[in-house]
This record gives sequence, structure tokens and C-alpha cells, in this order.
Amino acid sequence: MEKIILTGDRPTGRLHIGHYVGSLRRRVELQNSGEFDKTYIMIADAQALTDNIENPEKVRQNIIEVALDYMSCGLDPAKSTLFIQSQISELCELTFYYMDLVTVARLQRNPTVKSEIQMRNFEASIPVGFFTYPISQAADITAFKATTVPVGGDQLPMIEQTREIVHRFNSVYAPVLVEPKALLPENEACQRLPGIDGLAKMSKSLGNCIYLADSADDIQEKIMKKMYTDPQHLYVSDPGHLEGNVVFTYLDAFCKDEHFERYLPEYANLQELKDHYTRGGLGDVKVKKLLNNIMQETFEPIRQRRKELEKDIPYVYEVLRKGSDVARETAAQTLSEVKNAMRINYFDDKELIRMQSEKYIGE
Repeated sequence: MEKIILTGDRPTGRLHIGHYVGSLRRRVELQNSGEFDKTYIMIADAQALTDNIENPEKVRQNIIEVALDYMSCGLDPAKSTLFIQSQISELCELTFYYMDLVTVARLQRNPTVKSEIQMRNFEASIPVGFFTYPISQAADITAFKATTVPVGGDQLPMIEQTREIVHRFNSVYAPVLVEPKALLPENEACQRLPGIDGLAKMSKSLGNCIYLADSADDIQEKIMKKMYTDPQHLYVSDPGHLEGNVVFTYLDAFCKDEHFERYLPEYANLQELKDHYTRGGLGDVKVKKLLNNIMQETFEPIRQRRKELEKDIPYVYEVLRKGSDVARETAAQTLSEVKNAMRINYFDDKELIRMQSEKYIGE
């Protein structure tokens, strides 16, 4: 069996460093690892429309933003298929068939759906498309027979729902679909990077993000002036607390031992820095300066690649067009297999036509 990756993002705005540490960085590593036969990266615009239906231009404009972020981070069109979800009509048809395999009660129990509904204040006015997006996500994954789906921890219930749909389909019809496995970030801090204000979720609407496209000055200002630390750490001599301290959470996600050689040689590694902070005698400004240096080093190459890509936007759209053509061909093959298994391939089933002919000729 081929090893295949499927992953993607909703184009509701520029991607931020939560996306980067949670999935983008790992996608690039996996793409370049040589361990996978195919990698599909989807811009999930149809899914984004489920809660932006009155503002389609927002989604439309952000297609290019996400594509630029993808390619500037290192996703290579020569190694990965980058495509736009809405351009693959087969995904809608698969979603329709899968709906019969899932109950309303099961969707209501999905923790991710419940959390997203609460966050968007939908209450009783839940768009059907949004409510059923776990089924749509299952269609996205199974259309490409993905074996591996890199996700954050909050998306595990979605993968489990996909696995249930696959199992039910294969049991009722035929073993056509592939059960995917979730691939979580290896670093626990990367699974859900908090906002710079200390809130659990980094969100565009809350204004607590550091974006991949942010300038060096933007990043420095957000770290040095806005990033939440320890409110009890009033003086340098005070013992500091790591729990809930966003600066150290970000260091957990980005810092490597070699960074200390360049920026804080008096410490061998992050643990020594943490020990000093917790016993007192280390100020927040010094820690923030370390984080800023690391962030600038990490994202400067990405900013530069983005600037080059911005000079040729038609090329970026052409990458997405070609990728969508490839994705459509793959999804069409899976859809054909699904329809054959469900026995709704009437015009292609020569045996059915023959049997019906014999039946009526015999009469």
C-alpha cells in the first residue's frame, strides 16, 4: 500500500506560527523525508465557506495568502500536490454518500464540532454545512486514500470520525477506502500554541497571533511589548513560574540547544534557563530577547521567499491550477470505486445490463 499524506488549512486569513509549529513545519519535513509516495496539501475553501457564506470574498482573497505561506515555508509543487478544495467536485459527491453512514447524534457528540460551534456562538442557528464538516473532511481524506493526516491534538476526534466512516463503508459495501492515522506534532508545545496574550487559542479574530508574513519589527513588538509572561514575576529577583508563561511555551516550541551558543552562551540549554528563571534572578526582558532572536532567525528566510513569490502571483495560481487537476483525477478514480462498491454504476455495469436484458427477453 502506498504511503500518502493529506492535510490542509481553511483560507480565512494569513497563516500564523501556530499553523507553522502545529503542521506546516512537519509537512515540509515529511515532504522531504522520502518516506511517503504522495503528499496532498489542500486549501479548504469550501469548508471555510460553511461559516463565511456571507463573505465569500474573504475566502477568495485568502486563497493566495495561504498558497504564499505554504510555498514560502518550503512546500514544493515538485514534491507535493497543492490544490483548492472547491475545484474538486468529486469531494462533494463523496460527502453526500457518506452522510448516510453517520447519525446526527454522532455528529453532536464530536468534541471538535461542539467546541467550534460554541466558539462561533452558533447555538441553535448552526449551518448544516458547518455541522456536517466532519463528513466533508472524511471525504477529503478518503478521496486521496491518505494513510497519514498530520493534525494538532484538537483534531483527533475528526480523524476518529473519518475512521468510523471508512470502517462502516467497507463493512457495508466493499473494502475500498483506507483508514487514516493521525500524526501529531512530536513536541507537545506545538500541538496547541497559545496566543501571545496567554489565551489557549491563537486566533485571527482575537488579534493574538504572530503571522508568518509579519515583518521583523512586528514580531519584535509582539514579543517584547505584548507577550504574556508571569504576572507574579514583578522583580528580577522573584522566582518565576513556567506554567501559563507564553514566552517559555514558545521557547519549548522553537528553541534548540544551538541557539544558546549564538544568543545566550552562559546557558547550555533551555532547561538551565528554566531552572534559573524559577529560582529567581532572571528577568523577563532577557528571556524575551532570546525568543525574539530565535523567531527572527526562524522566519527571516520564510519572509524572503514570500517576497520573491509575491513578484509572480500568476505562477502561484498556475501551481494551484495544475495541482487541482492532479487532485481531481485522483479523487475521480476513488469516486468511481466507491460507486462501483455501492452498485450505483449503472451505465458501466455490463453484467447488470446483460441480466436485465435476459430477464425481459425471457418474459
